[in-house]
Amino acid sequence: MARLSVHDLLSAVFEERSVWEFPVTDPAVLAGEARLRGRRVAWVAGDGDHMGGSIGVDGGEFITAALERATAERLPVIAFPIGGGTRMQEGTPAFLQMVKITGAVMAHKAENLPYLTYLRHPTMGGVFASWGSLGHVTFAEPGALVGFLGPRVYEALYGEPFPSGVQLSDNLAERGVIDAVCTPAELAEALDRLLTVMMARRDAHLTSEDHAVAPPAAAAVDLPDVPAWESVLRTRRDDRPGIRELLALAATDVTLLNGTGDGESHPGSVLALARFGEAPCVVVGQDRDDQATPLDAAALREVRRGIRLARELRLPLVSVIDTPGAALSKEAEERGLAPEIARTLSDLITLPTPTVSLLMGQGTGGIALALNPADRVLASQHAWLAPLPPEGASAIMHRTVDRAPDMAAAQGVRSADLLAAGIVDRVVPEPDDPAAEREAFCRGLGDALREELLRVMAQDRRKRRAQRARRYRSLGL
Repeated sequence: MARLSVHDLLSAVFEERSVWEFPVTDPAVLAGEARLRGRRVAWVAGDGDHMGGSIGVDGGEFITAALERATAERLPVIAFPIGGGTRMQEGTPAFLQMVKITGAVMAHKAENLPYLTYLRHPTMGGVFASWGSLGHVTFAEPGALVGFLGPRVYEALYGEPFPSGVQLSDNLAERGVIDAVCTPAELAEALDRLLTVMMARRDAHLTSEDHAVAPPAAAAVDLPDVPAWESVLRTRRDDRPGIRELLALAATDVTLLNGTGDGESHPGSVLALARFGEAPCVVVGQDRDDQATPLDAAALREVRRGIRLARELRLPLVSVIDTPGAALSKEAEERGLAPEIARTLSDLITLPTPTVSLLMGQGTGGIALALNPADRVLASQHAWLAPLPPEGASAIMHRTVDRAPDMAAAQGVRSADLLAAGIVDRVVPEPDDPAAEREAFCRGLGDALREELLRVMAQDRRKRRAQRARRYRSLGL
């Protein structure tokens, strides 16, 4: 594919830029400061026109120094990796530069600063296996060759061509290794949207020790005494809005991410960065439009990626529950569904940033449980939460599914019962027919999420975490 020069690429993304100089230089790498839609950022880029963008000792030192300067100046980093990795002419010392570069990236991320990558053609070997794969979000050029082992090396070693199409950016996006493919012309808008969320608290001069202003407490609402089974049936309607419509109608600056970054993805799992009003957050959840493929361990590993993003960027986390249950299969067992539920629970319980959980529709089994722990838990009026579908509970207790309505009532699964039990903090009224009033339904939930996010963001961090622990320690006693 035709390759845009590094200077043309930078000009397409940034309004203005300057170049940093360090005692060590290497024509294969460049770095500096720039303006992206008016925002100060740092950039680090490889130049594929010099020795293929390969990294030697001087290049490794240059990239490391640039990352350290960006960290010291509290600037988000946009990285533009390219090249085949280690410079063969310099041998093992060049090879080990990837360790140093990786350390600098992680030190930057440890300061809760964004690190975003745009993989160019080609990004291979050690470049891809170090600073090319550590982005909070990873974009790539369309049709870019991206991989670990170069096709020419593979053919020389094994005597046959590497399988066609595997190491293309489009395939890796489909497989959940990278988040999205976008052209250089689209990149500035995508990066600006991400940074608007990632840097929202810094832009508002709210550091980790400052506090947002909490909105007034929501007024209590009188809920009609609707039978639990009616709520169950309402949430099972195919036309009920789900998380994707919630984001489209009630959130702004939304960026949908893709997969775990480790080669796994699930069509029913949603991971996004977004804002509800002025409140930035990472959103994880379950999409009711893809219920034909039950949620599995890969879906939860995508959730855990979202939790990691919230931790690294010091952003609040919103978890949205709307699932008929987990995959029940040989594959689900062998791929570690139960351990992944436990790990997701542990990650959420110990997450230091503010958390809000929204029970939006069905809430069945361990997959729903895994997304429940939070500082504040909301429920849409007809949402429900149960260890099994009521039919399953009826089969266990009565050896027939015919007693499902009775079991739903007896188990206290409906939102009013969850509120009374202290499992839910707030119930959000629904329009009589959410499918007919989709915008009203989603905006009502979005407004509630905004208020609760601002409320938990305003709490003292230590008190908030202690309160979260007490909440689940005393539940049911």
